[in-house]
Amino acid sequence: MTQRGNKFTAYGSALLLVLGTLTAASAATAAAAPAAVPSSQELCGPGSAIKFDRSAFPATPVVDNKWFPLTPGMQYTTTGKVVSPEGTSTHTVVHTVTGLTKKIDGVRTLVMWDRDFSDGVLAESELAFFAQTRNDSVWLFGEYPEEYENGKLVGAPSTFISGIDKAQAGIAMQAKPHRKTPAYVQAYAPNVDFLDCGDVFQKDQHVCVPTGCYNDVLVIDEFNPLDPPSAGHQRKFYAAGTGLVKVTAAGGTDQEFLDLVKIKKLSRSELQSVNAQALRIDRRGYTVSKDVYAKTPRAVVATPSGPLS
Repeated sequence: MTQRGNKFTAYGSALLLVLGTLTAASAATAAAAPAAVPSSQELCGPGSAIKFDRSAFPATPVVDNKWFPLTPGMQYTTTGKVVSPEGTSTHTVVHTVTGLTKKIDGVRTLVMWDRDFSDGVLAESELAFFAQTRNDSVWLFGEYPEEYENGKLVGAPSTFISGIDKAQAGIAMQAKPHRKTPAYVQAYAPNVDFLDCGDVFQKDQHVCVPTGCYNDVLVIDEFNPLDPPSAGHQRKFYAAGTGLVKVTAAGGTDQEFLDLVKIKKLSRSELQSVNAQALRIDRRGYTVSKDVYAKTPRAVVATPSGPLS
């Protein structure tokens, strides 16, 4: 499951901070040439360079990392609120692991379908693409997030796909996370101002949410170094064997708080319906995102009749 927070930022101003203060003379030269895009290692910190190896991924995708298990046919619902200077709104995200796969940047991925509701109204419907290496690291290969206003689709301008327009896959969950590892890149797409960095914040925590109490909880601190300081950080709590169970905020003007409230194993017919809906979204993406998503191979059904055992 994934719930991304505070993706989009004042990229230009942050970029100037990375590049340093230009003199008046060099500014004129810079205005005539495109600005350099900082590498993910420069932004997330030393040791965070993306080391992507297609041969590390099996031909058939299976995601069974203990902190980030994605079993086709499983559905998780998180509910809470978003607090901002404008007020408080309710927030619900329904995360569904489909029975679809899609090949991205040479790697076959599993397809997650997230539906994001604000005050009960659909705000975003997103396909996200994950694959796990043979050593159990889970990688995010891209997102196709359709945005809605007043119930109507208005586009998917924040789509990013690894290998297209300088976007790079990143690590959604490490195989063996521990506090002494450096921050790592979760995904980087400079053309849509997207960068997520993850850092192991706590381990062995005890957390209670509506679905139960969990021991052996891992807490990941997520941040975007392109964001202004007012953006704050997001903390995600992962329970061994379950995945995401809680989201909190650390600072920031817009703060999100979510708890896992429902875990459901879909029936065969329910999974077939989910697959059909996700395939329609995949097909629509070729029209909505002609410059990015239309360059990907079609998603296919890998689990047509029911959840994997």
